[in-house]
Amino acid sequence: MTDPVSRTILLLDIERFSDRDDVEQAYLRRMLYDVTDRALEAAGIDETLRARADRGDSVMELIDANAPVTALLRALLTEVPAQLRAVNRMASRSAQMRLRGVVAGGYVAVDRHDGWVGTDLNHACRLLDAALLRAALREREDDFALCVSDSVYTGVVRHDHPGVPAAGFHRMAVDSKNGLLTAWLHGPVPENSGDRSEGCEDPGDRGAGEAPGGSGDRPAPAARSHQDGPHQSRPAPAAHRGAPAPGPVLDISGGTVSFGGGYVAGDQHGVSGGEVTGDVVMGGKTERSERP
Repeated sequence: MTDPVSRTILLLDIERFSDRDDVEQAYLRRMLYDVTDRALEAAGIDETLRARADRGDSVMELIDANAPVTALLRALLTEVPAQLRAVNRMASRSAQMRLRGVVAGGYVAVDRHDGWVGTDLNHACRLLDAALLRAALREREDDFALCVSDSVYTGVVRHDHPGVPAAGFHRMAVDSKNGLLTAWLHGPVPENSGDRSEGCEDPGDRGAGEAPGGSGDRPAPAARSHQDGPHQSRPAPAAHRGAPAPGPVLDISGGTVSFGGGYVAGDQHGVSGGEVTGDVVMGGKTERSERP
């Protein structure tokens, strides 16, 4: 096996390739090679700077580390969608071609069987097969969905080079058998894809009617009196005809308790069942209720 060398990794894959018959698959493979070659030529990357591996419904390109990644990304964001529109405009429905793409960087070695090996290459393949990238392509009106590895985003994309807008890429987390992988998707991140996107919260994580700061598993805190005083809560007595449903009853001895902006003051004892006796002061007005 050769020593690992640094390469830019480009992967392109045809959507729903196995659903086509042999004639359609052969046509799609020709179009895939043509679109790939045109994009790389537009980026100024000729055949001397790259090596290709055929994977049937996908193509893998190992590109010399000295070739500018910015030029490659600009070509992928402009040339590939334009080429796909031109191809699909003249193709039948069964021969339409849509692509997923990944750009990554890392070290790759070649074994004695001319096979490519390397952890960075494995991670790029996991991104290409991610449910999140597949879902993104399904939701696009365009025929191309592209994501880049975290290292490509950090080293190139986030610097907002001309033609490679950093704001157009959104972070996503991909679950794979190699663990959690971070990547950056060009365009909106889809929801409910099986993978995770940065900053998304499952609405089911918050209980309905949860009190602010609560967990959803407990009620909101009981109201506290303006002045400290002995108080306790106990179960309400059993309901009787015409009485409200059982619920907690608050016995208050002394102090002032606020209710919705007003307060109850004086010698109130045993406020329950919706009946208040004595002087009640609410919002600056005094209401006197007679004891029965």
